[in-house]
Amino acid sequence: MSTVNCARCGNAGAQLPAPPLPTELGGRIYDSICMTCWGEWLQHQTAMINHYSLDLRTPEARRFLSEQTELYLFGQPKA
Repeated sequence: MSTVNCARCGNAGAQLPAPPLPTELGGRIYDSICMTCWGEWLQHQTAMINHYSLDLRTPEARRFLSEQTELYLFGQPKA
């Protein structure tokens, strides 16, 4: 199993087995986020979807969730 120097926690950790999303963001996550931090994000993401009653069929909800993913994992949205 490969390791990455995680951009979120700063530690070396296990790399995800594959990019989690078929996007540029998914590639960035694969290259620089450890499995532990990704798992924490998935729990937080579920809480956000429920709290905000997000309908991920809408572009607005997907955009919001993508921005929140950037904030949570990398500290700021990509410009």
